[in-house]
This record gives sequence, structure tokens and C-alpha cells, in this order.
Amino acid sequence: MAQQFPIRFQEHIQLTSLGIQEANIGFSTLTMESDKYICIREKVGDQAQVVIIDMSDPNNPIRRPITADSAIMNPASKVIALKAGKTLQIFNIEMKSKMKAHTMVDEVQFWKWINLNTVAMATDNSVYHWPMEGDSQPIKMFDRHSSLQGCQIINYRTDAPQKWLLLVGISAQQNRVVGAMQLYSVERKVSQPIEGHTAAFAQFKMEGNAQESTLFCFAVRSATGGKLHIIEVGSPPTGNTPFTKKAVDVFFPPEAQNDFPVAMQVSSKHDVIFLITKYGYIHLYDLETATCIYMNRISGDTIFVTAPHEASNGIIGVNRKGQVLSVSVEENNIVPYITNVLQNPDLALRIAVRNNLAGAEELFVRKFNTLFGQGSYAEAAKVAASAPKGILRTPQTIQKFQQVATQPGQTSPQLQYFGILLDQGQLNKYESLELCRPVLVQGRKQLIEKWLKEDKLECSEELGDLVKRADPTLALSVYLRANVPNKVIQCFAETGQFNKIILYAKKVGFTPDYVFLLRSVMRTNPDTGLQFAQMLVADEEPLADINQIVDVFMESNLIQQCTSFLLDALKNNRPSEAGLQTRLLEMNLMSAPQVADAILGNQMFTHYDRAHVAQLCEKAGLLQRALEHYTDLYDIKRAVVHTHLLNPEWLVNYFGSLSVEDSLECLKAMLTANIRQNLQVCVQIATKYHEQLTMQSLIDLFECFKSYEGLFYFLGSVVNFSQDAEVHFKYIQAACKTGQIKEVERICRESNCYDPERVKNFLKEAKLTDQLPLIIVCDRFDFVHDLVLYLYRNNLQKYIEIYVQKVNPSRLPVVVGGLLDVDCSEDTIKQLILAVKGQFSIDELVEEVEKRNRMKLLLPWLESKVHAGSTEVPTHNALAKIYIDMNNNPERFLRENAFYDSATVGKYCEKRDPHLACVAYERGHCDLELIKVCNENSLFKSEARYLVKRRDPELWASVLMEDNPYRRQLIDQVVQTALSETQDPEDISITVKAFMTADLPNELIELLEKIVLDNSAFSEHRNLQNLLILTAIKADRSRVMEYINRLDNYDAPDIANIAISSELYEEAFAIYRKFDVNASACQVLIEHIGNLDRAYEFAERCNEPAVWSQLAGAQLQNDLVKEAVDAYIKADDPSAFLEVVSVAKKHDNWEDLVRYLQMARKKARESFIETELVYAYAKTNRLADLEEFISGPNHAQIQQVGDRCYDDKMYDAAKLLYNNVSNFARLAITLVQLGQYQGAVDSARKANSTRTWKEVCFACVGHAEFRLAQMCGLHIVVHADELEELDDFYQERGYFEELIQLLEAALGLERAHMGMFTELSILYSKYKPQKMKEHLELFWSRVNIPKVLRAAEQAHLWAELVFLYDKYEEFDNACLTMMAHPTDAWRESHFKDIITKVANIELYYKALSFYADYKPMLLNDLLLSLTPRLDHTRTVAYFKKMNHLPVVKPYLRSVQSLNNKSINEALNGMLIQEEDYNGLRTSINAFDNFDNIALAQSLEKHELIEFRRISAYLYKGNNRWKLAVELCKKDRLFKDAMEYAAESRDVDIAEALIAWFLEERNYECFAACLFQCYDLLRPDIILELAWKNKIMDFAMPYMIQVMREYISKVDKLQEAEAVRSHEETTSQEQAQPLVLDQGVLMLTAGPAMGMPASSTYSAPYAPQAPYSGYNAGGYGM
Repeated sequence: MAQQFPIRFQEHIQLTSLGIQEANIGFSTLTMESDKYICIREKVGDQAQVVIIDMSDPNNPIRRPITADSAIMNPASKVIALKAGKTLQIFNIEMKSKMKAHTMVDEVQFWKWINLNTVAMATDNSVYHWPMEGDSQPIKMFDRHSSLQGCQIINYRTDAPQKWLLLVGISAQQNRVVGAMQLYSVERKVSQPIEGHTAAFAQFKMEGNAQESTLFCFAVRSATGGKLHIIEVGSPPTGNTPFTKKAVDVFFPPEAQNDFPVAMQVSSKHDVIFLITKYGYIHLYDLETATCIYMNRISGDTIFVTAPHEASNGIIGVNRKGQVLSVSVEENNIVPYITNVLQNPDLALRIAVRNNLAGAEELFVRKFNTLFGQGSYAEAAKVAASAPKGILRTPQTIQKFQQVATQPGQTSPQLQYFGILLDQGQLNKYESLELCRPVLVQGRKQLIEKWLKEDKLECSEELGDLVKRADPTLALSVYLRANVPNKVIQCFAETGQFNKIILYAKKVGFTPDYVFLLRSVMRTNPDTGLQFAQMLVADEEPLADINQIVDVFMESNLIQQCTSFLLDALKNNRPSEAGLQTRLLEMNLMSAPQVADAILGNQMFTHYDRAHVAQLCEKAGLLQRALEHYTDLYDIKRAVVHTHLLNPEWLVNYFGSLSVEDSLECLKAMLTANIRQNLQVCVQIATKYHEQLTMQSLIDLFECFKSYEGLFYFLGSVVNFSQDAEVHFKYIQAACKTGQIKEVERICRESNCYDPERVKNFLKEAKLTDQLPLIIVCDRFDFVHDLVLYLYRNNLQKYIEIYVQKVNPSRLPVVVGGLLDVDCSEDTIKQLILAVKGQFSIDELVEEVEKRNRMKLLLPWLESKVHAGSTEVPTHNALAKIYIDMNNNPERFLRENAFYDSATVGKYCEKRDPHLACVAYERGHCDLELIKVCNENSLFKSEARYLVKRRDPELWASVLMEDNPYRRQLIDQVVQTALSETQDPEDISITVKAFMTADLPNELIELLEKIVLDNSAFSEHRNLQNLLILTAIKADRSRVMEYINRLDNYDAPDIANIAISSELYEEAFAIYRKFDVNASACQVLIEHIGNLDRAYEFAERCNEPAVWSQLAGAQLQNDLVKEAVDAYIKADDPSAFLEVVSVAKKHDNWEDLVRYLQMARKKARESFIETELVYAYAKTNRLADLEEFISGPNHAQIQQVGDRCYDDKMYDAAKLLYNNVSNFARLAITLVQLGQYQGAVDSARKANSTRTWKEVCFACVGHAEFRLAQMCGLHIVVHADELEELDDFYQERGYFEELIQLLEAALGLERAHMGMFTELSILYSKYKPQKMKEHLELFWSRVNIPKVLRAAEQAHLWAELVFLYDKYEEFDNACLTMMAHPTDAWRESHFKDIITKVANIELYYKALSFYADYKPMLLNDLLLSLTPRLDHTRTVAYFKKMNHLPVVKPYLRSVQSLNNKSINEALNGMLIQEEDYNGLRTSINAFDNFDNIALAQSLEKHELIEFRRISAYLYKGNNRWKLAVELCKKDRLFKDAMEYAAESRDVDIAEALIAWFLEERNYECFAACLFQCYDLLRPDIILELAWKNKIMDFAMPYMIQVMREYISKVDKLQEAEAVRSHEETTSQEQAQPLVLDQGVLMLTAGPAMGMPASSTYSAPYAPQAPYSGYNAGGYGM
């Protein structure tokens, strides 16, 4: 049979099969916050994306293009948190919205969802919680402990209420991974650093505690081994027993030396700890006892991320290969595994009880039977109540308790049993029945009610039947809880609660006979029946057939109730209910038409027989309803003509439901039947549905009946919304026919949709008395010419006057043109023009007259308007044109008139007289037109004069463009004529600017020379002189020097700067020199001409300080330090001291620098100057001047100069300076450099600085001045931070002895600290190991034991190592060291004392192996010391494997009292080997925990009969009676055979033994067996056998005894019958009470209620002594 494992291992998915690259599967790129989602960051090409795998649908991963440093999914919902740098964002993926965002101050190293609404974040310094509610910001929880400095944060955990927080990190130290954790209490606000790799919190309720305890579990792999710790954090809840701290070893296989824990999860369901290591090992521990249940390797690759697996209450994780694995508890196997493999029945029982798991049934049954057999009924009841799966809560158990007699004054065992069950929880079906029977008999049903409320009873139909006899309501409660629908509904019906029947039936899914129930209700209460019927059809699917329900109503002629029911039942209007809808309408149309009308009006139903209902409606006078239901056109036309009986509004809406053809037919029928009566409604119908019926059809309909009135009203309602030309025309036509002239006028004026040509022609033909509609049409659509011709030819001239005077005066020009075309007289036209007072366009009028060459016609009218004061531009334009044509002094008019349009008139004059055009254009500033006319007619002089006066830069730019072919002629006229004529400076300025803008330098020079050099009014103008020089600089440099010398009134500095920028340096120098600007002139020589000699000569000639300073600066830039210093001294200028000092330093010109600084110090008392002067004294070795200077008052930075001198190795100068400022620290170092060590020590003492002491000490060591070095060292070693550096300095140079002397001298100091003792211990271990033991014994409490441990181990000082391990309480390592190096480190008493203190149980077995090899004679002493903590099964297995069991026999004897199976079997085996059958019998009688059958089988063929006898004895003890008897028969052990047959209580075995004795003719044994097996043998069989074998004498004593027994039984039966008869008689006279006098309810009274506990019959009689004639002693005859 395959081994059953306690865990279930499952692979869910393989990430690589989903397209995830293996390179992206790692701690930094993959996160799993729960078992619902896995989130991976990956990069495909240049595209970064995040892949989200939903574990419920893994084959459809979600990919999003997201660039982030980290991404974590919410544990339950599709919400993702993203981190990019310091920016954090949270998005809802389903809603595609951003929920929150925040920017952190520090980088987030690690973050994690700690619940559905909170993200925890760890930065370099602190830990924050970020809630999701509202706009909350991250909340700082605590600061990180220094022990986590430099650690990689790998996890963060909290307990459920978040009162305890834990941060976990790891770091690499000394070739191993070290775990560091920080445990923080929110309530106390304190932290505790802990060494550990992984941890978890758990809530655990201990047996007997009322509340759960908060447990903290953590695992660590230190240098000495692995440990799992389980402790309770915080104070235990009130009333709770504190949880006992547990610490056990975590086993790591030899091949996994570098393995360490990486993940831990606690199963809240099973209370077990899942621990996963880096190498893929799973460890399963019991949370309560910390016992290791199972360990195995589940993955060859590291599982780097885990989460709780909710489905199995296990752990789920991902390894490096992309496997998603889960491990959980296998509930069916864990308890048997603990029992059989671990052989830990106590743990198996505890886990089975705690988690209600199967697998320990045999253990519970055995324990129950043992306790029950011992009379411990209360304990047995507890076992039965707590047994998992209710294996002992059976009717048989109840019967056993009922059969136990109740002792007087005590509670019956059955009552105790039920009491324990009630305290623990709910009773099952059988227990509830047995408990309630006596309670109901005694009439205490309130107890049952109480137990039902507390949910202590399991309700069943049988219990309900039992209770119903006493209380039907209470029985209903039981039936409801037991879910017995038929009984519940029966109770509801019996109590009249019909409204609850349907609710209950729906709830439980039971279907009773509702029609039968309804019929029974209808007979008594129709209203209640209606409510019940409505409830039956309240849901989508009716609970009963509605037709049957209707039949029930109609049986009683309840039409009103039936209608109410059907209205409610048929409200969903289903097609399947068509018949019921028809039936409802039919019954109401025949009995209550108004109800039917209301039903039809509400439009509740659509599936009834419409044709049938329509006929019924017409018969009932509901004509409107009939029309709604008719579909045949004949029926509709028959009914629709009676419009007086129909609602007009409804009838109009009704036509919307007819087809187009049917509607037209009905309208035709209505008009045919009674056009006067139906015309109005027909117009309304046509108006509403004209789009569907089409306008043409309706127009044709009305026209065919010649109903122009109907057509007018119909089209009048739609014409305002229609754009159909035909509609508008027909409306105009109908309005004319009906005499509606005003409407014709309106539509002609407002409509834009009719055909104007068609309407114009219709109106002409209509010969209306009023021509206004025609005038409106012609005016709107520009038919004015036709209108004038029509009216003039039809002698309707008055309408022409009306048109231009009242309708549209603006049309006068067109009318005049038309009248001129028909040769109307000029007088008429003049009168018409004069008569029009409205506004019209004079331009158009002029244009119309001009086209017909009749301009003079307008002259009088125009002159009259001008004389009247008209200023209208068109009027004056017209007059100008007439005067030009008439040559009536036009130039004077053009110059003086201010109202005409220059552009228009100028354009008119261009071909007639260009000069007049120029006059008009000049007057109106028509620049482009004027220039064009001048260019075309070579009027350049006029153009030049106009441009100069115009002063328009843009106009100048246009005429001076290079592509202008007339530019040269124009420029000549400007220079020769225009500028010479003007005296306005502004004209000159703008003209010059124009030439400059046009980039015409040569022309500009020509222009300026004309102005400036020719003694004009502008010769001394400064700006013009500047401009002339600047233009020459730009265009002709050869003239610049001439202009500079000839002109005097220009801006010299500005011109000089421009000359410099144009590289005309000599011209600039000449300007500066001419105007005595010497400094600038010198600057030109230095910077631009670059001639320092000329500059020096110029400075000598000028002898100005500013010039000398400028020259000095230039010399300094050219590194002429001496010359620059001389120049600065001549200038007496100290301002450039920074540059002088810098250059002098660069070239080492310290002597010249001294001269300059001495001069500068006189002028400025700057700290920098004096500091540099001091340094210069030092550099020139003028120590006397230096000392004199610093002795007097000064502002020099002496300390700074001293440091510079020290750095430049000018130690003598530095000594003077440090001494001056009393800087003894630097002075000491300087003296060291000068070799003055004693003085250096004295100065260091004055400085009293650790750094100084170190430097002096190191210098003294370097020069072998060890005495002075020790003096310094004593001041250093008292500082723990400096000790290591000092130690390294001495050791690197090999001065070990001196270092030891220094530390020994320092131990007596008042400030001696642990580091000194520790370092001295390490030095002893390396260089003086003989002194280490003594040092440790004196100062072990003051050394850093872990550090000294490593040193001792490296130095192989094993005895000292054991001593340290003992003091450090690392007893495991102490024992390991003793066993590894026994020669140096092992001492028996010390080892025995330490071995009992170790935490790792495995060391016990290593110690046993060590003793077996090294000290075998002391092995039993060690075993006796370790007895309380040894796993004896494992111990025995070990010695059995090593074949050392005889050596440890004393140990086995001492622990056999534990009744351990392995111990018993080992001892029994040794006793068999020693042939000690008495000892073996004593052992198996005293200790029964061994494999009885296996031992019996091994002894069955033993050569010694006593051992074979023991084999039979064992078979007997295991109820294998037949085998036991057969063995006894084989060895002729007759007495044993008879005893075993009697004990077996098996008739067949006893009779077989009797038969064997007869076969063997052993009649004496036959007779003895008759008495030994007396109560098993059948007398008739024995009598028959004795008679057949002729041995009646041997059987006669047996037969006599049988006869005596039967006679006694008959006598007792007679006595019992007499007693029973007496009691029946008495009971009839006086009834017995059901309840005893005691206050306590007697749930049971022994075997018979109310009867004595003793049995009616006595036990079968058995002879007390064998037959006197038989000797039973011995084996065999």
C-alpha cells in the first residue's frame, strides 16, 4: 500500500506556458498579494508592460502598457498599485479610473497590501500605512531600527487588528544570509529587534480559554542552526491562561548547509504552520505544541513569493521556474500519519479534536471503552462528546449510558452525558429524541422551548411528531427547523395561517395542492380566498393553474373577485394567457361594460381574441373600442362615418394606426357620407398625417370634391412649415379662390418656397382688383422691369408711384431705367424722382442714367440737392463727373470740394486728364493710385514732392524697392528738387530713414553730403553728422577718417564704440585722443591694437592713475608680474589684490607679492590681504617678520595659514602660527613632523582630542616610541569606536606584544569597556592562548561573547569555546563542540549538565552516538539523564539499528513503565533471546502496548513449550480463541485449553474441544471440561455425546447440576410472577407520579424507568468447585 502523506501538493499553472519570460520571474518583477492575482512586470522590445493573471481565469492574462518600478494587485479586487520613483498611484482596472496618488519624500524600498484597504510602505528610514478611504495621506507608523540598516526588505506582516507590526529584512554577512526583524507594538509604541528570516502572526484559542491569544511565530537560521519560536505577544486577555513559549529546532539536511527559511503562513483552520525554505523544503508544524509533523522537498527552485491559499487553508507560492504551487493539509491522512508514522497518539487526538478530523476513531473508541469500563462516566461522556465527526454520538452510546444504574444521591450517567453535550453544542437527532421524551412525559415543554431557542436540539420529523401531541405551535417550530414541508403546511392550514403557506413553500421549494386549499378557503371567506389566490400568482411562474383558479371563482359566481384576481394575475401580459384575457373581457362586456371599457382603456392586455372582442364592443355601444379592434376596412368604414358618436381627438389619433391607403379611403368615405359634418375632422386628420398621406394625395382629395375651403384650411395649417413649392402655390390659388387677398399678400411677402415665375404669371392672369401681391412678388424676386412694363402697358401708373413711394423706394433706379426703356417722358421721370422721398442709391440711379447717356437729366436735381446742403458722397461724385465732362473748371471743384470720393473720381479722370487724377488722388491720399498714375505718365517731380510731404515709411519702402524700374529717376528728383525745397526737419528725417531702411548707403551718403557739407540749414545737425559717419563706416571706410577730422558735432564715445565693433581701431583711437578720453584710448591700444609698448608710452605721457591701473591689469594678464606690481604701485591701486595674489602664486613671485601686499595693506585692512601677506612671509622664510607681524594687531586668518604651511611642509612657520592661536591639536601633529615627540605628547594632552591622540600615537608607534605611544593609547582605547582602528594599526605592523601590554594596562582604567576586554581576549587567542582561559574566567561577563566565540573557534581553543558557549547559553553548540573535540573539551559532569539544557532534540541522539563510540560504559547514565525528553521509539530504533540493545537494557527496564511499544518489543525480544519466559510473561502482563499477534506468531514455533504456551496466551488476549485452543491441544496443555474455551464464550469452540477430548478418549478431561465450560454447553448435545460414547458416568455430575439449575429458575419465575401480579393490583389503586420528589429532572432511572436497578433474574448459576471425583491439576492426564 502506498504511503499516505499528511499534505496535499498541487501545481496550478506554469507561468512560462502563458508567455511569461523566465527572466521576468523574480522577487523584483513578480508580486502575489493573495491567491487571486499574480502581477508581473516585463519588457517586450522597448515596450514596458504589466501582466495580471487572474487565478480564476489564468489562460486569459490582462496585459497593460504600464511603465513602473513596482506593481502590486489588491488582494481581492481588480485594483492595482503602481510605483515609479517616488510617485505612487492606485488605479481601478475595471472602472479605468485613478483612485489615489501620492508623492513620497523618500524612496519606497518595499510595499505590500496588508488588507483590502491599506498599503504598507517601507522607506530607508520609516514605515507608513496608506489607507484607501477618502483623500487620506500615508501615515507614519514607526521608524526603522538600526539593526535593519543595509538590509533588503523582503516582507511586512501585521496581526489581524494591526496592533503588532513586523518588518523583515535580510543581508549577506560572513558568507551567509542573516535575517533581521523589527517587531513594533502600536499600543506601547516600542520596537524590538529580532534575528529571524521569516515570521507570521496567528490567532489561537487554547483549550479552556475564553478568548483567542495572539501568537507570534518566527523562524531563524543562525550560524549554529535553525530554530522555530512561537510566543504570545502582548498581555494575555483577561481570564486567559498564558501561552507557553515554544522553541524547537528546524532541521536542515546536510546537503542544504546554506538553506534558510524564506516564507511562513499559518493555517487558521488547522492551526498548523507552513514553513518554506530557500531550497524548496516544506516544514509542517503544529501551532499549539510546535511539533514537526512533516518535512519534504516540494521544489528544486527557490519559492520566492507566497500567500495564503484560501480555498484549502494552505500556502501558495511561485518558484523561479514559474511554477505556481500550493501545499495544504490532507485532512483524511494527517491524523493517521501522526498516529502511525510519528507514533504520537496524543498529538493525533489533540489535532482530531481541535479540527474535527477523522483518522483517530480507534483511539477514541478505545479511550471511551476504557473509561466507561472503569466507571469514569463523566470522563467517558467528555470523550464521546469531543470525538471528531460524532463517531461516538450514536444510539448505542446513549443505550450504554441508559443501561448504567444510577447510584443513590448521584446524577445519572445519562444525565451527565446529555449535560456535557448541551454545554458543548447541539445534540443530534437521536440524542434530541431521547432527551425530550421524559421531558414531555413530565410536562416541562418550556425546557424544550429554551433548548430550541439556544439551538441545542437537532430538529427532525420524529421530534415534531413527539412534540405535536403536547403543543402544535411548538411542533410547528420543530417542523420548520427540521424542514418537513408537508407537516409545516398541515400545521399552517390547521391554524388558519394561509398567508404563510405560500411564503414557506417558496422558501423550501415544496409544492402542495394549492387548488384544494383555495377551494376550502372560498367556502368560508371569499375575500381571504382572493388574497390567497393572488399570492398564488404573485410570481413569474404561478403556483397553480390559473384556469382552475378561475373555475373556482366562477363556481360561486364571484365575477368581481374573479376580475380582481385576473387583473392581478394577468398583469405581465404573456402570450400564453390569451384565452384568460379573452375570458376576462368577455365576462365584463356581458355583465359590466364600463369595467371592460376601463380595462381596455388601460391597455393592459394585447393577446386576447381581438375580432371577437370588437364585435362584443360594438354590440355594447363601445364604438371607439370596436374601431380599436377592427382590422377589416369594411368594418372600419362602416363605423368611422359616425363621427358625432366619436371623440374627435381620439378619431384623429386613430387614423395614425391605419395604413395610407385605408386612411385615404376612410377620408373619402367620410366626405362622401356628410361633407358638412365631417369636413372639419377630415381637415384635422389631413393636417396631422399629411407627411404620411402625402400632400399631393390630400390636395387631389379636396380638389376632387371642389372643396377649396377645406383645401385652404388644410394648407393653411401646413404651409408655414412646408417648403414644397406646390403647397405654397396651391395655397395662394385656394386663397384667391376663397377671396382671402390679405392671406395671398402675406404668403407672397413671407414665403421663400413658391416658384416666383409661376406665381407672377398666375397673379397676372388672375386680374385681381388689388395688384399689391403681384408688386410684392416682383419686388422680392427682381421682376421690377417686368412689373414696370406690365403696369405701364395696362395703364396702372398709379401702382408704379405706389410701388416706389410706399413699397420699396430703393427700387427707383431700376424703375427709372425701365421707364427710360419704354420712352416715358423726361418730365414724368423727373416728377417721379422728385416725388420719391425714401432712401435709394444715387450711385445706382447715376449708373442707370449713365448707361443710357442721359446724365444731364439729373443735373438740376443734383444741384438742388447740393444747394439744399446735401453732403452725400454719391451726389458730389455725380456732379464731379458732370463738371469734368462739361470741362466746367473741374480742377477748382476737385481741390475745393470736400465730399466726393477721391478714388472714384480719380479713376474717372485717369484717361481723361492724369493731372486731374493726381489732384483727386493727392486730396484723398490714394498713394498707390497716385504713384501708378505718376509712373505711367512720368510725373516724378510731383511724385517726389508728394512722398516727402506724405512722410509714410511704408510708402517710401514700396517705391525704393529694387524691382521698381522708376527708382533712379525718383531718387534724382528727391535729391535735386524735393529736399532742397523743404525746410521741415521732419521731412528730412523721415526721408533719410527711408533711404537707410531701403539699404541704399551710397545714395544716402550722396544725400547727406548734400545736406551736411554744402552749408545748408542742417549742416551742424548732430544726428545727421552721426549718420554720415556711420554710413561711411558701413559703406565706404576710406572716408571715415576724413569725416572724423572735418566734423566736430557728433557723439564721439558712441561713434568710437561702433568703430571698434567694425574693427576700425585707429579711427577709434583718434576719436578718443581728439576728445581727451585717455583711459578708453589706452584700452583700445591694449585690447584691440595689442601694443603694450605704445600703451606704456601713452601712460608715461598721460601719467594718470586710471591709465596706470589699466596698463597694470593688462601686464598682469600677460604674466608680467614685476611690471604689473610696479604699475599698480604707481597707480596706488590695491583693488586687484585677488588677481595679483593668484598670478604671483602661480609664478612664485613671492618677493614682488610682499611689496604689493605691503602697499595694499596701507590702503585696505582686508583680512585676505593680511592673510596672504603672512603666507608670503612664510614662503620667503622671513620668520622674524612673520613673528613680528602676528604678534601685533592684525586681521589675518592665522589658523588657515598654519594649515597651508603644514600642507606645504613649512613646519617651522606652522609651529609659530599654531602656537600663536593655541591650536594644540595641530601643534602636536606639527611637532611630530619635526621629530619633537615629547612636545607632541604634551601638546596632545593640552588638546585632549581623540583624533590628536591617535595621530600622535600612530606617529610614535611608527618611530618605535612605544612608551609615548602607550601614554597616548590609554586615552584612545577608552573610546569603543576607536579601539578597532588602533588594534588594526598595531597588528598590521606586528607589534602584538606592545598592543597586549597597552590593553592590559587599560583594563584598570575607570572607563574600561566591553570592547577592551573583548579585543584582549581575541589577542590572547591569537598570540597568548595560555592566558585566555584565565582571562575568560575573570572577565567573561564583560566580553562580547559572540565575537570571542569566533576567535576561539578560529584558534581551535575548544575548552575555552565550550566555556563561552555555556556562559552564552548556547548549550547546543557547547555539546556539539564537546562531541567534535572530546580530547580537549569533554568532561562528563559538564556534558551531562549541559545536554539537558539543549533546545535541539536531535543533539540527544548525536550524544547517544558519541557515547556509544567514545564512552559506551557511561551510556546508561546519559540515557537516564535524558529520559524525560527522549523520543523512546526513536532511541530504541537507533540502538536496534546499531545492535546495541543489550548495552542499554537497564535504560529499557527503567522506562518500560511508560508502556511504549518500541520499548516493550525490544525488551520482549531480549527476554526471548535470554529464554527468560517468566520475565517475558511478567512483561506482557504488565505492559500491553506491543504487537501481540506478531509476538504470538514468533513464539508459536519456539522450541521451548513455555514460550509456545505464552503464544497461546497472547492469542487468547487478542480474542483469537480458536488459535489459542489449537496451540494448547497441540502441546497437550489441557487445563489452558479448557480455560481459554470457557473465556472465549464461544459455544462452537467449547463443543469442538469436548469432541476432541472424546476423539482422544480422554474422558477425565471431558468431565473436567463440562464444568469449566458449563454455561456454554448445551445439555442435550452433552447427553447425546455421553450416551453415544457410553460414558454416562463421566457426564452424570454435569447432568445433575443442570437439573438443579432448571428447578431453581422455575421457582424464581413463580415468585416473580406473584410479585408482578401484586404490583399491578397496587398500581390500579394508586397512580404513580411521573416526576420524582427531587428538584432535579431525572432523565433516566436505570434499566427500567421507576424500577429498582437490580435485575429481575439473578445471574446464571455456576458450580463453585469441580466435581469431587476429578483431579484438575497439571497439564494432561
